[in-house]
Amino acid sequence: MSGGVWGRWNHNTHYHRLVLEAVAPGAGTALDVGAGDGLLAAELREVVPRVTAIDVDSAVLERARATGADVEWVVGDVMSSPLPEAHFDVVASIAAVHHLPDLGAALARLASLTAPGGALVVIGCAKSGGPRDYLMDAVGVVQHQVLSRTRGHWHHTAPIKMTFPHTYAQVKRIASAVLPGMRWRRLPLFRYAIVWHKPV
Repeated sequence: MSGGVWGRWNHNTHYHRLVLEAVAPGAGTALDVGAGDGLLAAELREVVPRVTAIDVDSAVLERARATGADVEWVVGDVMSSPLPEAHFDVVASIAAVHHLPDLGAALARLASLTAPGGALVVIGCAKSGGPRDYLMDAVGVVQHQVLSRTRGHWHHTAPIKMTFPHTYAQVKRIASAVLPGMRWRRLPLFRYAIVWHKPV
């Protein structure tokens, strides 16, 4: 984890490493969808030469821009903004896709922006829907208590939406249909991870 994130720990920054681990050697372009305060975009810029970060909230992106990171900041909706198709070697989205009205369409859009051979990584939020989810939630509560005490808990400035339209099982089912061959993980700290590599 890069030094910039230390002192800014929360449930989202905790999983930045999953995005960074998916960056292939030689990756030249990256897109951060729902960039918020821009921490992930700044970390991606440490390993990828050209990074674009998009968010609908202009005030939040203005604060991200003030960090001075060498990133192209774009105010807009990823579903309709004129971003280049099949262009980005890494497309990442953390705690953002549940803000979009149609999860399947959102995942398809992110896949369309991913370059052949590139990686799409989505760290998302969903509702618990069964015993395994509730067990993982309990693990997450303990992990949160430990980590928030040792690292502090940073509150980002982006708007928070705590109503999730899908359960984890529903998200997995939708993602499996839209992104054949994707890898799924249910994570502690109330998140899931989707990692998909676009066929060449």
